[in-house]
Amino acid sequence: MSAMNDPQATRILRRRQVEALIGLRRSAIYAAVAAGRFPRPIKLGPRCVGWLEHEVNGWIAERVAESTQGSVVGTKP
Repeated sequence: MSAMNDPQATRILRRRQVEALIGLRRSAIYAAVAAGRFPRPIKLGPRCVGWLEHEVNGWIAERVAESTQGSVVGTKP
C-alpha cells in the first residue's frame, strides 16, 4: 500500500504537533525548511499550514540513522 493510500500516512500535523514530535520550536523549523533540511509544509488555508506525518516521520528516521552511524553533533572524529 502506498503512503498516499494509507490513511495513517496521510495524516496532517499542525505546527505545535510537529514541535512536540521533533523537539524544535517554530523558528528552528522554518529555518530548516528554508535551508532544505526539513519537509516543506502544505497550505491548508489562507493562514494555516500543516506537515504530512509520513514526511516528518521520515525526517526523524533520518536523524536517528545519522546518529547511529556516528555523526552525533558535538563529537570529534
